[in-house]
Amino acid sequence: MAVDGLDCLQTPCWSLVFQPERKFGVVVVGVGRAGSVRIRDLRDPHSSAFLSLIGFVSRRELGSLDGVRQISLEDALCSQEIDVAYICSESSSHEDYIRQFLQAGKHVLVEYPMTLSLAAAQDLWELAAQKGKVLHEEHVELLMEEFAFLKKEVMGKELLQGCLHFTASPLEEEKFGFPAFSGISRLTWLVCLFGELSLISATLEEQKEDQYLKMTVQLQTQNKGLLSWIEEKGPDLKRNRYLSFQFKSGTLENVPNAGVNKKIFLKDQDIFVQKLLGQVSAEDLAAEKQRIIHCLGLADSIQKLCHPSIRGKLQYP
Repeated sequence: MAVDGLDCLQTPCWSLVFQPERKFGVVVVGVGRAGSVRIRDLRDPHSSAFLSLIGFVSRRELGSLDGVRQISLEDALCSQEIDVAYICSESSSHEDYIRQFLQAGKHVLVEYPMTLSLAAAQDLWELAAQKGKVLHEEHVELLMEEFAFLKKEVMGKELLQGCLHFTASPLEEEKFGFPAFSGISRLTWLVCLFGELSLISATLEEQKEDQYLKMTVQLQTQNKGLLSWIEEKGPDLKRNRYLSFQFKSGTLENVPNAGVNKKIFLKDQDIFVQKLLGQVSAEDLAAEKQRIIHCLGLADSIQKLCHPSIRGKLQYP
C-alpha cells in the first residue's frame, strides 16, 4: 500500500501554463553540491517563466558565483525582490533558516531533512500555515528511475519481509544529523512503497575511533510485514544500496540499472512551483505533509531508542 501525497511525487504535471503577475524572486542559501545544482536549474530557461534568481547567501565570502551575486542573509530577509528561499545548507542549520525566512514572509524550499526533530518540523509547519506560505521539503529520491521501477514492482503485492541496506562513507553527525535523519530518503522509500510503518526496534553500533557506525532498524507494515533498514557508514565503504523484498508471490532482489536520473532537482522545483501557483489540491498537500511528518516521527523515535540519554530532550511522535 503506497502512501498518497502527490502520488509520492511520481506523477507531477510538468505543464505549467498559468502565468503569474510577476516572477517569484529566489535566493539560494548555501552553495555546496545541492545549492550549486539549484542555481544551475534556476538559470535554466525552463524556470524563467516563473522564477527569477536574485542571488545567493553563503558564510564564505565569494562575491559572485557564475555571474550570480552574493547577498547577506539580512538583505535576503528584508528584500522586497525576494519571495522564495531555497535552503541548501547543512541539515543542522535548516530549522533556523526556515524559521527566519517564514517569519520574513518568504516561501521556503528546503533539502531533506527539513529538521532534525519532529517537534521542530511540526512547529515550522504551523508557522508556514500562519504566514500563508509554502513550505516544501525536497525528496528527489522519489523522482528517481529506480524508485519508479520499485513502485511498479511492489504494487498490489503483500510483503512478508524485506531489507534495505545502505552503505557509504561517514557523515559528520553534528552537521547532517543522526543516521535516521541523514538517511531519511531510504525511510521515505519504504514508507512510500509499503505505507505507514510501526517501529519495533532500533540499535546503533559505533566505533568512533574508526569512524564506523551501523544503525539497524526493525519496522512493521500495517499488514504485519517485517522490514529491516540498515545504514552502515565507514571510511572503506562505497556508496551502495542493497535491497531484498519477499512477497507471497515471489522475491525482488535489488534494482536493475535504470540509467541516469535526469533533471530530478528541476522536476522537484516544478512541483514546488505548482504549489506556489496553487495548482496542488489541499488533499494532496495534506497527504504529503502527513507522509513527511510520519517519516520524521519515525526518525525521531529511532534516535531515541539508539540514544536513550536524549529521550527527555525530544518529543515523541
